[in-house]
This record gives sequence, C-alpha cells and structure tokens, in this order.
Amino acid sequence: MARSEINRTREMEVFVCVVERGGFSAAARACRMTPSAVSKLAIRLEARLGARLINRSTRAFQLTPEGCAFYERATRILADITDAERSAGAGEQPVGRIRLNTSASYATHILAPILPEFLDRYPGVTLDLVQTDMVVDLVAERTDVAVRAGPLKSSSLVARKLGDTPMIVVAAPSYLARFGEPKTLEDLERHNRISFGYARTVDGWSMKKGAETVIVPAVGRVQASDGEGLRRLALNGAGLARLAAFTVREDIATGRLVPVLEHLNPGDREAFHAIHIGQGGPLPSRVRVLLDYLAECGRIS
Repeated sequence: MARSEINRTREMEVFVCVVERGGFSAAARACRMTPSAVSKLAIRLEARLGARLINRSTRAFQLTPEGCAFYERATRILADITDAERSAGAGEQPVGRIRLNTSASYATHILAPILPEFLDRYPGVTLDLVQTDMVVDLVAERTDVAVRAGPLKSSSLVARKLGDTPMIVVAAPSYLARFGEPKTLEDLERHNRISFGYARTVDGWSMKKGAETVIVPAVGRVQASDGEGLRRLALNGAGLARLAAFTVREDIATGRLVPVLEHLNPGDREAFHAIHIGQGGPLPSRVRVLLDYLAECGRIS
C-alpha cells in the first residue's frame, strides 16, 4: 500500500479504542465499524509495522510489549493532534495527557496541594504522575515535564527554576531519647545516618568543620530510594536524616522531628527545576500551561 493511502491517524484511533475498550467487538461498536473490519485493520497495522501488537485468543485479550509501547505513543500523538487543532481556535483550552516525573517529596508537599486547582483550571488536561528521585531519560520514559532537585548537567533540556531549599539534619525525639543528640562531627560516628540508596551528585552530608565545608559520608543500616521514604524512616525513629527543609517544616513545628547539628550546617541549598526537552519549536499548550502553573504556584520557598 502506498504511503499516501495509509490513514495512520485512523489506525491509531481504532487501535487505541481496541485497547481501551478491551476487545474488537466493543471497539467496533464505539468506532461504528464491524468487528471483522476492526480485526482486519489491526492485522494490517501489525503487518505494516512488522510486529505483533496483540496476543489473541478466544478467552483473553493481551497486549504484547510492542503493543504497550505503541499504545502509549499513539495516545500521546492523538492528544497532540487534538491539542494542535484546539489551539488553532481562539479561546480553546489545552487538552491532552501530560506525563510528569517528579520526586515523592515534591509530589507530596508541593504538587498535591496545588493540583486540584490546576485540574479545575484546565479540565481538558489529564496528568500521568510518576514519582522517583532518580534522574530519568525524558525521551526513553516518554516524559513531558520533570521536576528535578540538585544541579543540572549541561544538556539539550530546557529548565525553569522553581526555587531552592535549605537542607537540615533531623531526628525523631524517640531516636534522640535512645541514642542521645550528636553535638560534634565525631558524634555522628555512633549514629545511624539514613541514606539514599542510589548515587547522588554529592554523596554525603555537607557539614561545617571550622572554616571549611566537608562531606560526611551518610553511613547507616537503612537506605531509601526517595526523600519521602527517608522522612518517614526518621519520623519513626530509625535514625538521623538530612532532608530538604520544606519537607519537614510541619514536622519540626509539631515536634515530630527535631533539628540537630544546626551550628554545623553550612547553609547550602538544593535547587529545584522544571525541565523539558528543547526541540526548537513551540511547546504543546498542555505542557506550556503546566510549566507556567508550576512557576506560579509550585515554587519552593
């Protein structure tokens, strides 16, 4: 079949409908087609792509890994098409799905409280939220926007700063009652320092030693994959943790956590950025409004 004769958009629409409706018959009713026509379209699509997308049986409907990947890409492409069409009309609202990757700490303490207003403001936008503290490949993970903490490496990514936060060492009163409060860097040697379970730009705690700033290894018996996990471990008395101040502000105010070694805090701050891939062209309106909203309401103070 000649390239000009293939209606790729229609193929994607029908395939996405098959996946979301859970079968050919339901998709046929939704698309106003016959089940055989839907089945033939899926077979032609697989033949053209050279990959099986759906495992078929009389009892089960299951996507292959290739089918899952094609479904995710197709839904985003269709959303972009709809978004482009609506954006061309005056006064139309952004529409489509946004895949947002962010740390659990930012999602819990900053994003969750402001998200309802964003959804009310843009009813045509849906959000796919992925929480991880690890740096991800935006292209490989099909991510529209990521909120990252720490210094940014030089890359093709475009960043918008959302502010920065001081870092602070904290512990639960129950932990301090059992093991005592550290007063010096040497005291840290006998304390459990809860750490991250993956490599970070600065692998340890920045602390003052006289007129210098030194890095103290975060050595302990417990590790966690994200800052919110560290916070919860500290709250339950598992050890000392060095965390972003905005994540423990309420815990300190209510006495659930206590700052320690503040006289040795060097005052370093961790920056937060909202980043996206710089492609040299205009951003989809759904992505642009999220970036603008985070800059307006999702700043770290």
